[in-house]
Amino acid sequence: MITDEEFQRISVYVKQRYGIDLSQKKVIVNGRLENRLKAGGWKNYNEFMDSVEKDKSGSLEKMLVDLLTTNHTYFMREFEHFDYFKNVVLPWVRKKEAGKKDVRVWCGAASSGEEPYMIAMVLYDFFGLDREQWDTQLLATDLSTGILQQAMAGVYNAEQLKNLPEAWKRHFFKALNGGQYKVTDELKRQVVFRKFNLMDPFPFKKKMHTIFMRNVMIYFDEKTKKELVQKIYDALEPGGYLFIGTTETLDRGSTPFQIIQPSIFRKREG
Repeated sequence: MITDEEFQRISVYVKQRYGIDLSQKKVIVNGRLENRLKAGGWKNYNEFMDSVEKDKSGSLEKMLVDLLTTNHTYFMREFEHFDYFKNVVLPWVRKKEAGKKDVRVWCGAASSGEEPYMIAMVLYDFFGLDREQWDTQLLATDLSTGILQQAMAGVYNAEQLKNLPEAWKRHFFKALNGGQYKVTDELKRQVVFRKFNLMDPFPFKKKMHTIFMRNVMIYFDEKTKKELVQKIYDALEPGGYLFIGTTETLDRGSTPFQIIQPSIFRKREG
């Protein structure tokens, strides 16, 4: 079992590098790392952390991050966001960018790919026959290399697709053997996956129209969350939208955003 001192060492390490607050998650940390420690032959957590800190290749740190970041998501999750995106946000973008025909969307917690592929399907439907003239490619980032590899592979089972509309299933997925389905190349080309740490400076050359940052901020303490929200605000076009998870909140008193609905926010125009 992990000691208080070992737990403290891991939680400080992860907080300093990634902003993730594990201070109340001792049982979870122990549960996720215990088997890996045994398999790797480390006698205790301190010995494991010594190896992580000495490993110049960064592969042990990558493994630690992959094990500690939860990646549970599914198609159609919090679907009201996609409805709002299609019915309110995209008509605004189409009008605003009628000249440049450039849609800039960032999904900041790509996880295993369900959310960015959902966004891509909505964009495909919305622009319809006009989509050839528009750049609708979106950026999807995550901290975990392992989960990004899953997302890029784009393979899901029938259970994972059960809530998707039949038309989407037929158009955007190809049946494989053994009840598996693979995202079509056409849809894959619409999503650029990249590894990215939200604590790093945002590298965008142009400002975004929409940022999906759903179910990410639960991992951050208030100070880190506030700093991240400000960075997101600065990265958005005037009038741009932010979507967060329906169980998450932003401090109404300090957020620079206009609150549209409890989990939908907008940067002030002009």
